[in-house]
Amino acid sequence: MITQEHFKLLAAYNRWANARLYAAALDLSELSYRLHTGVYFGSLHGTPNHLLLTDRLWLKRLTGEGDLPNDLNAILYEDRIELTKARIAEDNRMVEVTGKYDETALRGLHSYRTTSGMPQSQVLADILLHLFNHQTHHRGQAHACLSILTGGEPPSLDLLAFQKGGAAPNLEKLIASNPADCERDKVHDDRRGPKARSQRDSP
Repeated sequence: MITQEHFKLLAAYNRWANARLYAAALDLSELSYRLHTGVYFGSLHGTPNHLLLTDRLWLKRLTGEGDLPNDLNAILYEDRIELTKARIAEDNRMVEVTGKYDETALRGLHSYRTTSGMPQSQVLADILLHLFNHQTHHRGQAHACLSILTGGEPPSLDLLAFQKGGAAPNLEKLIASNPADCERDKVHDDRRGPKARSQRDSP
């Protein structure tokens, strides 16, 4: 039986991994960020939107509070800064919600309805395992997007790296220091092409 402490660990790891992933995504040009790379939800923009949507769906089922989106392909936020802000809030909420369940609650059945309205009941611990596994699954796809788009190695999202104290960026500070004109510069650079970018960046 997975204990309350395990779920506290998974919630904290989830927030840490998302911070690393989002920081790398914010560093991309707008063109690269939205480029279709062949993953299930299309792009680095579509995949995190899907994860935010499904987290909100499950937290609504668990708590009765918040949004209940039904279209799993919906883009909740077109602007990635707003998406990042929403991700920060949702990860903090997940830490808070999952931290409240004791061992008795985790072993009990939780009833909810599917997106089609069908009633379901599952052991609460199994629902939480699905929630965090679903995050890991699609976060892996987003991680692959970063590899494809940059040609380099994205930041490690390994659980062991988190447990060993790997640093995570402060997303709130990062987006506060990410002015809109930097985004325009990145889009402009992409349109000029890699040769022009390398010439500008050379000493």
